[in-house]
Amino acid sequence: MNTSHSREEVIAAAIHAATSDLNNMTADRIEALTGGHGMLNFSVYTVANVIIEELDAGGHVDVKNANAKRLPMETILEKCVDVCKQGGCDAANAALISAVMMYFAGSSAQVGIPAGNRKLGALARLIAGNDRCGVSNIPTAKTNNKISGFPAVAAVYQAMVEGKLTQVNGYRVPQPVAGSVFYGHGALGEDYVFPELAANGARVGTQAMMDAYAGAGMKPQPFACALFGAAAILEIVHPDAEVSEEIGPYGKFNTAMLAGRVAAETAGLPPTLHIRATGEEYDTGRFIGDLGLILKDVGGPSVIGMMALNEIVAVFKENIAGSSGGLTNSPLGHICGYAVVAMKAYLHFQGDRDAAARAVYADRASRTLSPEMAMCSINITARKSAEIHRGPITDLLIACTEPTRFRALYRRAALAYDRIAAGVEVADVVAELERDRIAVCEENAGKIFTRELGEPVSVKILKIHPGARRTKSKMACKYIAFDGYFDVEVRKGDQVKVLEGLSNQVIPAAALGELDDPDLAWALPVACPVCAEQLLSGNHLMNITLPAAVSAILGQHDPEEAATLAVSTAMVSAGIPGCKPPARKVAELAESLLPGEEV
Repeated sequence: MNTSHSREEVIAAAIHAATSDLNNMTADRIEALTGGHGMLNFSVYTVANVIIEELDAGGHVDVKNANAKRLPMETILEKCVDVCKQGGCDAANAALISAVMMYFAGSSAQVGIPAGNRKLGALARLIAGNDRCGVSNIPTAKTNNKISGFPAVAAVYQAMVEGKLTQVNGYRVPQPVAGSVFYGHGALGEDYVFPELAANGARVGTQAMMDAYAGAGMKPQPFACALFGAAAILEIVHPDAEVSEEIGPYGKFNTAMLAGRVAAETAGLPPTLHIRATGEEYDTGRFIGDLGLILKDVGGPSVIGMMALNEIVAVFKENIAGSSGGLTNSPLGHICGYAVVAMKAYLHFQGDRDAAARAVYADRASRTLSPEMAMCSINITARKSAEIHRGPITDLLIACTEPTRFRALYRRAALAYDRIAAGVEVADVVAELERDRIAVCEENAGKIFTRELGEPVSVKILKIHPGARRTKSKMACKYIAFDGYFDVEVRKGDQVKVLEGLSNQVIPAAALGELDDPDLAWALPVACPVCAEQLLSGNHLMNITLPAAVSAILGQHDPEEAATLAVSTAMVSAGIPGCKPPARKVAELAESLLPGEEV
């Protein structure tokens, strides 16, 4: 064992080696995310940077009904589109991300009729240079599977052909009235046709999306169904027309808001939404209507563009979309919701970065199974995004998560040193850290669900291993993420439920209606997130790289052996391929930082 270096030197060298290249912090392919591959979450960070930079410099995001060729906000929107493209977005995805982020920064979705009429989605599309696209061709985000807006559009048109959207039969509209001001700004349009089309179309389209989701074997996603239901009818109805005052006040409530309200109600969304960290309240109907307008006008985003939209909408406490703010810590290609939270907090606290950082940290730490990993996820993705375009929001997020990242690194490096210096094998050190990682999730799940359910809750993973059912696949038998087996015990008050074979037996049987077990209603929502966190834990490699580095520095094993042994017992952290190469690199660098002879 090499004892020529102090404990502090070894710990410092291991941490430096582990953090010298962000790509070695995770098995997720984050370098790919800086270009035109995979997810587009980094573009959300960079757009947030651009918007705050421009606002701090005196810019404005207002969409105005101005008698001018160009609005001042178009300069910011143009910069947002450009930085999206730098991060790998095509024109349509750049337009979508930029428009929605500008909306959250304070831009209106629409303003003005008829001359000078501007719609945020259309402005973004024009600036990005992409083509118009019908809602039927726009895909939903992928939630295991995905569909498109076609079911909503088809259902709306079918109901329209059958005369079910409005009581007004167009054949009976007098010729002088058709298309005239009497229709558009009179009782016929504003009291009958426009509100009936908006409400009935949104209801029909949203329900069709829900049915289509279910028919594709997916749980209907309320946000997506409402969004596409509203967008589908807003392609047809006059999208900024007034409605009768019984529905909403003149000049303040239009068809887009009505469509959004009905779509949201049909999908079962809550009436109001609240921004994480600030509590700012949004009317759900107005929000869905505004986003429906943006979506119908912005062009043809792809599935990954819509997945980025989902993560932007993770800004809400109500968890209506995305995984960035959820209990589990998703693969790093999904993490970006707190870029939007940070932007909103920065604006809410009027540029007070420290106040915004404290609010962001407190919010994320309050509802996650692993606050440590949650902060490290934000830190890594913010740092990687800053390689594309650095700015105030990535700086804020790095600053508020850096203390947690340092403590996480130090604790593991120190434990590895103490154990290995005492003669413990590196594989056993990693196994200990992996047990701790699972135990933290179990403990936090108990706290969170006890708070939410109002009685004591606990959860314990009794058995965990890969190869739950795919016994002939080397990959499935090696990596837990592809076919994980779990036995889980869940307790709520005096009730106890043991779920044997959660993923391969219990969940399929429940979905197929083969289990008549009322305990699943409370047990599954507790057990599933805890196990999902383990399946997704390849997003952080600290449990592997730091022990490997310490083992190499102390001369217990050469870097190759140290990496091999560290990965061998990292069932959770090495849950996906690609963990050994970064472990070896970190161990090699660490060894080179503190050369010495074995004694």
